[in-house]
Amino acid sequence: MALLLSEADVRGLLTMPLALDAVEGAFRKLAAGEAQLHSRRRLELPDHAFLHYMAAADVAGGYMGMKIYTSVRGALRFLVPLYHARNGELVALLEADYLGQMRTGAASGIATKYMARSDASTVGILGTGLQARTQLEAICAVRTIQRIRAFGRNPEKRAQFAVEMAAKLGVPVEPARTAEEAVRGADIVVTITTSSRPVVEGAWLSPGTHINAAGGNFPQNRELDDAAISRVSLFAADSVEQSKLEAGDLIQPFASDPARWNEVLELADVVAGRFPGRSLPDQITLFKSNGIAIEDVAIAWRVYELAEQRQVGTRIPLWEHCG
Repeated sequence: MALLLSEADVRGLLTMPLALDAVEGAFRKLAAGEAQLHSRRRLELPDHAFLHYMAAADVAGGYMGMKIYTSVRGALRFLVPLYHARNGELVALLEADYLGQMRTGAASGIATKYMARSDASTVGILGTGLQARTQLEAICAVRTIQRIRAFGRNPEKRAQFAVEMAAKLGVPVEPARTAEEAVRGADIVVTITTSSRPVVEGAWLSPGTHINAAGGNFPQNRELDDAAISRVSLFAADSVEQSKLEAGDLIQPFASDPARWNEVLELADVVAGRFPGRSLPDQITLFKSNGIAIEDVAIAWRVYELAEQRQVGTRIPLWEHCG
């Protein structure tokens, strides 16, 4: 019987150290040819209702699966079906809202580990929603962060965000009055918004900054202006193929010069040591995070195996007639 893991179950099992380890391992397997990946696809229905789906296989780990989710009138519902690769057995169904938040944060954490300066200590983050929380948690796990500045459009929400994250991380978090105030002087800049217009200007970036652009995954959305992109000397993406489909931060500025796509590295190759994530202290580096299915599958099977060990979850009878 398959194991159903609810949001509460996943929250009780999944930690950031586990997520970081699983995602870093997934990138290593991609680089070694031990994992396979299909980019996200979307069905758009009338009234801006979407069905999104993406698939991956962790061949070395022995699991395959997908993330499938809907977004309808602002409501999102995430599910990961997880299968044994050797026999096709459905072993688990995971509610995956929190899982998605953690894997997105973990991807930025791994990019920061390999691409940010080793002495990076200040973070500027644009966006104060649920995804922003795991971004900061992951970054603080891989760098010794001493100061965070956070900007969101709602003053009350960003003030509350600052209070809550300072308590959680044990790091001073200041609500910034403007996006520029959050970005200027930051060693690490995180964008985790749904903006269709740039929220970061190139003039605000300091030499040596690392950027995690993690918010936009539609070609019409972007968070960085042309000047910011022009100052980046090293680009990496979780998937170059998927970036060409949905990363507006790269699609739009590269439209007039498609050869620039040749500059974008796979983060998997950086993690595997095939390319350096940073060559000079003053380089401005950029990780474009789209969110890829191997991250979901890698975390899902770790959570599933932990659930089996701890006897967490609910058994559901499916295909019991199959031998």
